[in-house]
Amino acid sequence: MTIYIALAGAYLLAVMLAGLFMSPELYGVNYADKFLPPSLSHLFGTDFMGRDMFWRSIKGLSNSILIGLAASAVSSVIALVFGISAALAGGKVDRVISWCVDCCMGMPHLVLLILISYMMGRGGFGVAVAVAVTHWPELTRVVRAEVLQVRDSQYVQAARRMGKSRWAIAKSHIVPHVLPVYLVGLVLLFPHAIMHEASLTFLGFGFSAGVPAIGGILSEAMRHIVTGKWWLCLFPGLMLLIAVMLFDGIGDKLKLLLNPGSGNE
Repeated sequence: MTIYIALAGAYLLAVMLAGLFMSPELYGVNYADKFLPPSLSHLFGTDFMGRDMFWRSIKGLSNSILIGLAASAVSSVIALVFGISAALAGGKVDRVISWCVDCCMGMPHLVLLILISYMMGRGGFGVAVAVAVTHWPELTRVVRAEVLQVRDSQYVQAARRMGKSRWAIAKSHIVPHVLPVYLVGLVLLFPHAIMHEASLTFLGFGFSAGVPAIGGILSEAMRHIVTGKWWLCLFPGLMLLIAVMLFDGIGDKLKLLLNPGSGNE
């Protein structure tokens, strides 16, 4: 289990770092090599501008992972703050936060992502903001439910009678209990964030055409599939699928490590 987490994490980290420090010349334009099929010199073939699809796919997946990590981290912090606040404060605060959760979950997710990304000017910043502010509702509900279980426990009641503030109780007793659930939820946010970033870019509301991104690569490939250029969408799509499945697998294994009893549920 830990070996799987280590290997999957190492692969994803290697892809991200490779894309960060990659020279643009590796996936640069070379019209002399247009539409070359997969070979030893070009493992994933080349596209309509002669760009090497292997290096371009790695760069695109690296950008997607970076956006997914940043957006998931922000979204998870929002969920943690809202979930704890709703459970501890109760009353109007709980009703307002629950209403916000219901509103976000009641709207079609992709439509909400497109609207926010468009309002923020699209591009990498628009995608990151859209993903960050739309992925907290479900985790907020999970955190709120966990806090409600602990809120009335004896040691929390004892701390309250001793005169400790709500902040001190949350810091010392609530957050440590919620942390395992929070970490699992954070990891499981990554595949959703990566897929939604790719979806937005595929539809034209994400990264510009000049920035390598899996969604943009797949969008460009759609124009050439009918001409038999199958490699343009097959390999980038597989890389995206593998990354999403690895993140999902890490989340499941981490859940079993932090909460062994969940395997019997």
